[in-house]
Formats: sequence, C-alpha cells, structure tokens
Amino acid sequence: MLTTHAYTAAFIGIEAREVDVQCQLSSGLPAFNLVGLPDKAVSEAKERVRAALNSIGLALPAKRITVNLAPADLPKVGSHYDLPIALALLGAMEVIPADEPAHYVSLGELSLDGTLNPVLGAMPAALMAAEADRGLICPAQCGAEAAWVGSVDVLAPQTLLALINHINGREVLEPPTPGEVGRGETLPDLRDVKGQETARRALEVAAAGGHNMLMIGPPGAGKSMLAARLPGILPPLTAEEALETSLIHSLAGLLEDGRVSMVRPYRAPHHSASMPAMVGGGKNAAPGEVSLAHNGVLFLDELPEFTRQVLEALRQPIESGETVVARANAHARYPSRVQLVAAMNPCKCGHLGDPAMACSRAPNCGLDYQARISGPMLDRIDVQIELPAVSAADLSLPPASEGSAEVGARIAAARRLQADRYRALDVKNVRLNAHADGDVLDGVAQMSASARALLMKAAESLRLSARGYHRVLRLARTIADLDGCGEIGDTQIAEATSYRRAPILR
Repeated sequence: MLTTHAYTAAFIGIEAREVDVQCQLSSGLPAFNLVGLPDKAVSEAKERVRAALNSIGLALPAKRITVNLAPADLPKVGSHYDLPIALALLGAMEVIPADEPAHYVSLGELSLDGTLNPVLGAMPAALMAAEADRGLICPAQCGAEAAWVGSVDVLAPQTLLALINHINGREVLEPPTPGEVGRGETLPDLRDVKGQETARRALEVAAAGGHNMLMIGPPGAGKSMLAARLPGILPPLTAEEALETSLIHSLAGLLEDGRVSMVRPYRAPHHSASMPAMVGGGKNAAPGEVSLAHNGVLFLDELPEFTRQVLEALRQPIESGETVVARANAHARYPSRVQLVAAMNPCKCGHLGDPAMACSRAPNCGLDYQARISGPMLDRIDVQIELPAVSAADLSLPPASEGSAEVGARIAAARRLQADRYRALDVKNVRLNAHADGDVLDGVAQMSASARALLMKAAESLRLSARGYHRVLRLARTIADLDGCGEIGDTQIAEATSYRRAPILR
C-alpha cells in the first residue's frame, strides 16, 4: 500500500518546523479523513482540495483517503496546508510521480477553481527548505518574497493545473525574481523641526546609541514630529538585520509584492491597543507591535493613555530584546530589539507649568497623570527631556542648517564605532551601547577620575537605581562616541545626567 509524502511548515514564532504530509489510499468505504491535530481552517482543506481537483477534471478515487500531518502532537494552523495535501493526494493518485512532492516544501491556499491564493510565512518556509536541501512551491504572489532566500529553488505557479503541468514536463514555470528593495527616499527630514534645539540634540544622542527616549511637553511642541523623523537619521538595516525583520513581517503579511525595506521599521500603535496587539498573542500567538518594530522604532504617543497592563507587559521585551508569548496551545518567541520612543503631555490638559493656561487642579492633575507610568517603566528609559512650547517667532525662523543627512552621517559614524568595538570584544547580542551591561559596559566605559566622581555624585543626588546608573553610563559612552572621545569626561557625564530626569513638575 503506497504512502506518498509532501512537506510543509508549521510556524512557531519565527521558527518554521517541518511537517510531513502523508497520504494513503486504501480499500473500504469512500472517505476523506484528515488527522494530525488540524485546526478548523486545516480541516476544511478537504473540501477545498476536492473542489480544486474537480475544477481541473480530476475526481477523488472511490477509496478510503487518509491524510496524516506529522508530527501529530504539533498544532496545525492556517490555510497553507491546502497545497501540500493536494500534492500528496495527486502523488497517491499517480497524476504526478509519487516521489516528486517529497522534493519540495510547499504551502498555499487553494481556491475552488484551482487558483493558488497567497499565504503568510513564505520567507521562513524558504529558509527551512534550504536547510533541508529541498525546493519550495508557493503561490505566485509569494514568489518574490521567497526568492530573497537565494539558496533555494522556488516554483511559484498561479494555479494547481500549471504546477501539475510543470511537474509532468508539459510546461515550464519561470523562477520568480526577488522583490524590490525599499530605501526610504521620502522619509521626513529633520530640517523641518524648528525651535527645539535641545530636543534635536537629545534625539541624535538617542539614535546614536539606540537608547529609549521620553519626550514631555505641551500639545503642539513637536513631539510626534521629532519621533517621525527618527527613522530618517538612523542608518539602514544591515543584511542580517533585514533578514530578521523580514521574517517577522512575512509572518504578519507585511511584505507587499515581496518588497524588502532597508529602512528601520517605525511602528506607532494607537493608545487603545490591547496587550495581545502590543506584545503578541491571540489564537495563533501572532507577533505584536513590539516585535514588528524589531531593529527599529516603537513610538508610543500619549504614553499615559495606554493601559497599565499594556505598559507593564512591555517592560520585559524592552529589557531583554525578546518577547515570549505563552498560551495554552502555543509557546512562541519573537525577537523584539526595539528603540522605544514615547511622548506625553505633562498633565491631562497639557499645560502644567503655564499659569495662563493650566487648569485649576494644577499641580495635582499632573501628579495623577504622571503616576499612570510606573517607576520601573521610567527606569528603562534612558533619555527623558522636557520640550517647551514652540512660539510663533520660532516658526518664522529659516530651516535649520543641518537636516537628516548631516545628522545621520554622525550617527552612522558613531554606530560603526560601537559595532567595531563590540565585534572586537566578541560579545554576543551587543551591537550598540544601549545593549551593553555589566562587565561589558565597565570594560568600554573608561573615564577620568573627575568624571567618575561626578557620576557618583549624580547617582547619589538623583537616587539612581543600579539600572539607572548603568543607563547614565551608556549614555555617556554614546555621547563620547559622537564627540570622537575615547575616554568619557566631565562634559559627557554632565550631559548624560541631564537627560536622565526631566523636570516635568514645577
């Protein structure tokens, strides 16, 4: 009794695990049984496969059809199992050579007319296929995305019939080409910002070292404007970072037409976002905003308006650079190395400290509003600055002499210095100063005796925690890198300390 095999992928986080789709035809009452812990979408594949075969003139044999998805204890979720089930069945029916489906990892959803619809996860599946020394079969719309892997043969047919004809040698499918590379030519420029020189400097320091940042100021001070210009001054993704980011975006369906962007991700979820939307979860343990922003920027506008539960859930990913989504039926890990940028008003009305505009409840309204953000959360934010209101005189000034290109060049030079430093130390998972800690940080943060005395005095007066102390040290190292100094001096410690605690209450 012949058993045919086709292979596909089950996605656990960004990891693609191999699934063996086994098909067997046996004597007995005609039936089509699908086993191996399928969910509802996978169970419905039987009817889609039956209709797709009928549409190309093939009828299911009058036999007992059993399809097993192995390993049987691994949950199977999604509609991409349609194509491997169809291929295993076609091999058992001898419509195509019985051993041919086993040479490929396949995924795709079947329409009732035999058309292949796009599915999520083509890029992780292509990587898995390359590691297993197999080819990949995916819908035509996913071909450009899968082609980025390069080391795997990709077939991307429009229909099931075209795939059958290719396998049987009646026609030839052209290999897909990788999608376009996005370079972010239209990113907003920092030159548009007027009247916020201190904030511009703070943004440059935060960008140079990958530090988290909090901006506090009245409405219209330019907080969101500054945050939106951060991707324009960050260096493009490296090849390794682009692959990491694209794997997550592939699973989330964000790679349109296989287009891979070298611009660092910028995610700005609304403050009504739920905890699963922010850190990941839901039925299929999908990635959340903090993972979709991996290697980029996560901007939280109106920070106190986010629920306390959501903000506290972000503490662990921000610190470790990884999100662990644990559910009853799923346990997934997603990389979440992000630069957090947050903005908030000093109080509910937004004008705390301005006697002409503040409400009658000041300063208690400010205390209540700021208390929505916990101390441990604030402790994880390296740069905390206060933005003053922008006057009409500021807006009438000519554009700044330096735009994103000039500032970005300094940031790129500082980041190259950091990358070379940590590469020489052979430190795992440390690329920027914001990632350094413990002995690694102590080893790279050489400073003068007077600078160390100033740091100890600041730590005592500001009552810095151990985390806060190290974050000031990281900031000082970044400022020294921007200034081209090998040793941290008094000036760098003073500037780093000034960013640590913003005077948001007057």
